[in-house]
Order: sequence, then structure tokens, then C-alpha cells
Amino acid sequence: MNYLDGKVIVITGAGSGFGRLVAEMTAARGARVVAADIDEVAVRDVVEGIVATGGAATHRRADVTLRSEINELAAFAVDTFGALDVMVNNAGVMPLAFFSDHALAADAWDRCIDINFRGVLNGITAVYDQMITQGRGQIVNISSIYGNFPNAGAAVYGATKAAVNVLSDALRMESQGKIKVTTVRPTGVPGTGLGAGVLNLDALVGILGANTASYMDSIVAHMSGTLPDALADVDRVTYWTISPEQLAEQVVYVIDQPWGVSISDITVRASGEEFIL
Repeated sequence: MNYLDGKVIVITGAGSGFGRLVAEMTAARGARVVAADIDEVAVRDVVEGIVATGGAATHRRADVTLRSEINELAAFAVDTFGALDVMVNNAGVMPLAFFSDHALAADAWDRCIDINFRGVLNGITAVYDQMITQGRGQIVNISSIYGNFPNAGAAVYGATKAAVNVLSDALRMESQGKIKVTTVRPTGVPGTGLGAGVLNLDALVGILGANTASYMDSIVAHMSGTLPDALADVDRVTYWTISPEQLAEQVVYVIDQPWGVSISDITVRASGEEFIL
């Protein structure tokens, strides 16, 4: 069965990376996609590509930190497609830094809180009434393994993701039987563009521990295309890192379920990864 066919799916941060992939994959399965991003040019290109291949999609510029714009995004989805079945709160940034970096990191941390926490809350409240009125809906919040435990180098980023976990669980409790809530906790995924926000590369030590040097060597090999087969082969248990496409496939999976089945929490890892969280 294809449970994506005909669903109206709103995706934030859909102009690039992981969000773009989810938009393309769900549209290819028959979903009607509303792709949103603060970069209107990028998100328009995504939608034009979807439409060119026969998919149903539209776009809207939206800043997730502004409640009014996300409310307008939700209304736009309903006006365009007559419903709003799934909200994927995907937009996020990852400014890893130590407390000692506070002078450098202060503005980026403020933005992180606004996007990663306030943006998810805005996404929830924007679609809540519509989904309750419809009698069903699904909210997918993208968290991180960083939200599982506190660790050095990721205090602010990890706190925003822990907050997403709490928001998600509280929403699930309040809306059980009315709205399905899914928390997705990805591991590190090179290629999503999220790593570009890291302010201090040494801050990766919190998630890597004693594996830091080995991980950095593997990153260089991954980027140069020289990663050993044992680490690059997805059919081996030593597979080192998932791709953005593999992560997106799992998000599509949690949406592609009958309304009576809710996958409330999913962590997506490579079986041979070097993260310690």
C-alpha cells in the first residue's frame, strides 16, 4: 500500500539538503507537497523540478522563526490543496561551540534557539487547529541524537534538540488519537549541509570522544572518495555513515503508514558509525 498518495505534506527547510530530498521523495510517491524555505529562489527550484517530473507541489517563502509567516504557510497549504495532513518541521542549524567560544557564538546561538526550538513550536501551533478539525494529522519533528544527553561542545544545539523531544512527547500525550507525532533523531550525516554551521571543529569531541581522530580521517576519505569498501558498503555492518538519501527514506517511511499506525520515535544510524551518543 502507498499511504503517501494524496497526502498534503508541508516541509520546512525544503530548499536544500535533507528537506529537499523529503519533498522530492514524497512527491514522487503521490503526495501533494508544500515546500517552504527562507530562500525563495532555492525552494522555487525544488518545486519546479518536482512539477517537471509530474509531481504536485507548490512553494512559499517562510521564516520559521516568525509565527505569522508559519501560520500563513499552513493557511496557504489548506487554500491550495484543501487539507494539511503532515507537517515536517525540518529547518535547523547546528552552531557547535564551547562556552568559552561565547563571544564568537552568541548570535549564532540566538539564531539556533529561534530556528530549532521556536521554529518547531511555531510549526506545531500553525497546523494544530487544522489537524484537530480534520480529525487526523501527523507532525514530524526533526531532532538529533545530540538531544539525548548533554555533551561538551553542543550545549545550545543539544538543548534545542532536547526541547524538541519534550515538545514532541507532550504533544503526543495531548493529541493522542487525533494527531500522530513522530520524533526523528538522526545521527551525523555528512552531505546535509548542517555541518557548515559548526563554529569550532574541536566541539565535535563531545559526540566522538576517543574516536575523534579516526572520524576526521574517515571524513577526509569520504570527501575524497577514498573511503575503504568496508566502511562505504551499505550492505556491511561496518558501514560508516548514512547518506542524506537514506535518512530521507526513513522520514518517508514514518509518513507512509496507515493512519492507525504511529511510529512515534525513530533513531537513524549507520551500524558502523563512530559517534558515542
